[in-house]
Formats: sequence, C-alpha cells, structure tokens
Amino acid sequence: MTSDPEISFEVDTPVGSRVRVTKERWDLIVREKHPVMRGREVDVRSALESPHEVRQSRHDANVYLFYSVDRPGRWVCAVAKRDGADGFLITTYPADAVKERATIWPN
Repeated sequence: MTSDPEISFEVDTPVGSRVRVTKERWDLIVREKHPVMRGREVDVRSALESPHEVRQSRHDANVYLFYSVDRPGRWVCAVAKRDGADGFLITTYPADAVKERATIWPN
C-alpha cells in the first residue's frame, strides 16, 4: 500500500502489473464519466486483483479490460493501461457483457 496522499489505491493484478488509481482520476470517473461507480472502489479493486477474466483492447495492446462478476448478467469492468510492471486506471463502468477481445487471463 502506498503512503502517497495523491493515490487512492494500488493493487497487483494477475497479469503481472501493479495498477494505481489517483484520487484525481477516481474523482473524474465518478463525477463526469460514470457517476454510477461512486462508492464502488471495493468492486473496482476486486475487478483488478481477482478478475473473472482480462481482455486486451483492440486499439492499444497495453490496455486491458478487467472483468469481475457484479451480479448475474452484469459485470464491473476496470480499464487499465500497462507500462511494464506499472499501470494506471483509465476508467471503470458497469457492463452487461464481456467485450469480444483477445483473452489475456486466464490463458
């Protein structure tokens, strides 16, 4: 865990990267992009740490979509960019399906 006051949380993922979430980024996501995710930090952490599966973006090979089951027919998707062993959260949102992309994990 970090002691940096600008970091909301950091987690290790099963694809070998550590994803950080800054307070500024989290605020942008829940204020402007996906307000429905407000208060769901635990769900996002879970999606990153213990996803059901991880898919690769079609547009950027270093962007991964981490899917965790929210409830039947619903998922939490956390989108993170990886740069070596480090990464950062781009966005997170509820999803009703896993996007058809290359499966990274489990493989």
